[in-house]
Amino acid sequence: MMSLSAFRKRLALPRTSWQLCLLAAIGGTVSALLVVLFTLSIEVIQSFYLSQKDDYTSLDALSRFDLPIVGGLVILLFAWLTGYKYLRTGIPFILHRLKVANGIIPFRNTINQFFGSVVALASGFSVGKEGPAVHLGAACSSYIGNKLKLPFSAIRTLCACGIAAGIAACFNTPIAAVIFVMEVILREYKVHIFIPVMIAALIGSMITSTIFGPAHEFEYFSKISLTFHHYPTLILLGLVLGILAYGFNRYLVLIIKYSSSIHIFPRIMLAAFITGTLGFFVPYAMGTDLSAITFALENNLKVQLLIGLLFAKILMTITALGLGIPGGIIGPIIGIGAIAGTCVSVLVTGDLPNQHLAGDFALMGMAGFLAATLNAPLAALLTVVELSNQLEVVVPAMIVIATACVFSGQFFNNRSIFVMQLEQQGLKYREPPIEKSLQRIGVLGVLQENIKIYQNNCPENVLTSLRNVELLNHILIETIPEQSTTRNENATSHNNFSWLKLEHNSTDCSVTIVPKPLVPLQSQTTLAEAYLALQEQRDGGVYIYDSDPNEVLGIITFEQIRHYLLEGKTT
Repeated sequence: MMSLSAFRKRLALPRTSWQLCLLAAIGGTVSALLVVLFTLSIEVIQSFYLSQKDDYTSLDALSRFDLPIVGGLVILLFAWLTGYKYLRTGIPFILHRLKVANGIIPFRNTINQFFGSVVALASGFSVGKEGPAVHLGAACSSYIGNKLKLPFSAIRTLCACGIAAGIAACFNTPIAAVIFVMEVILREYKVHIFIPVMIAALIGSMITSTIFGPAHEFEYFSKISLTFHHYPTLILLGLVLGILAYGFNRYLVLIIKYSSSIHIFPRIMLAAFITGTLGFFVPYAMGTDLSAITFALENNLKVQLLIGLLFAKILMTITALGLGIPGGIIGPIIGIGAIAGTCVSVLVTGDLPNQHLAGDFALMGMAGFLAATLNAPLAALLTVVELSNQLEVVVPAMIVIATACVFSGQFFNNRSIFVMQLEQQGLKYREPPIEKSLQRIGVLGVLQENIKIYQNNCPENVLTSLRNVELLNHILIETIPEQSTTRNENATSHNNFSWLKLEHNSTDCSVTIVPKPLVPLQSQTTLAEAYLALQEQRDGGVYIYDSDPNEVLGIITFEQIRHYLLEGKTT
């Protein structure tokens, strides 16, 4: 039976292991169940005043105006209960926590995310479910890893697994969930991460299929009828989507910039007023995406009404998200892209919205706008394939995605909206390449455990004889500090440890023992923290402890880290 210590050491190394896959399955199950509870909570609340979910046309105009305002007041109540200190939520916040806290998510932020987003989505705000799903999934899985005191490298992987399970449970799109995690969240492809993430996404999809059924919300799209002759129009659609994506990202970030200094109360109420006012006149713009897409496709609307719906949806989304309403961005982006695609279809081909070609362009609009806004082309492609359940969309979608991404990036310098949000809010999200590489290895996986500890007051002849010891790198000197009479009785006295290093003098062939002070590091840390602790002197080492800093588990020298950076190995 593997001990907990050996279990942690196994997970500290960047290798595929059944232990990590098992934890991914457990974390994915808990994350998916929480996302299912989140979804059911929204539907239960909506059932009290809507004839069917997300159909706000069943309300009278005055109720549509009042509903977001009531929802905004409830969101502010939850914010007040937590002292307005834990309001950062969603995908940008998770990216930031992966950088600064190895994916460990504060509990109160998660509470605000769950209840605030339930209220926001039930109140008709134009926000999505996937942002809360990412946050809730990451919080669940990282909580499990942190309670087990796993290495931070493993907790980061579990956090990614929870995100994949949450997205898969939200949209029933396991492949797109895996690619989204790799392309947007982690921005790297590693097999030892890919397999656990895939397992978690699979479990998330299975759970949501069991509870809500295997069908996707967008499977009502008929088989596409786009041919080679439509490709020039698809390129035009890509250009339009690239411009829209640039405008959407830019103005959302501007709203965040100029509203950040305003107190949360007027911001939330302003967002509620704008949503209520637009909902009064354009009820189909309220909610996430499904009602707007259905309305745009199933009614023979004039192009003026379609364009009005498009801009109402854009304005409702950027004000809600920019002013601090908790929720995701992907759902509204999908809706905006579908409406934009329908508009282009009507303008260019003259096809009515309830005909097949308009539906085909709506799918292409979803793919192109999602890719250009998030700067995630592969995730957008697979999302549309899975949501529509059609492989035939691949080639035309790739044309639209490539055009939209290149045009918005090349001519407008457009980037991922998540990156732009993080930069505007001053939140860290990038690691230097060296640190990113070292974060994959936990210190428990590479520490030197065969050590011998001597007291500082041991006889001089013992220290002299150590010159002849071959394994001198494993010998430490422990110095016990004197107790201060003014020290707080509850304070803990930490002993100091020095590593005895042999230094050879090539001139006279002499050998001297040089004590190198060791920096204490907790056992959950990675080689990145060890590197940062030794970066300035570029010598010496760190000693690893579990809970008591006076109990040494082993040491890691700077030479080990340097060898890994040069050779890719720690020994």
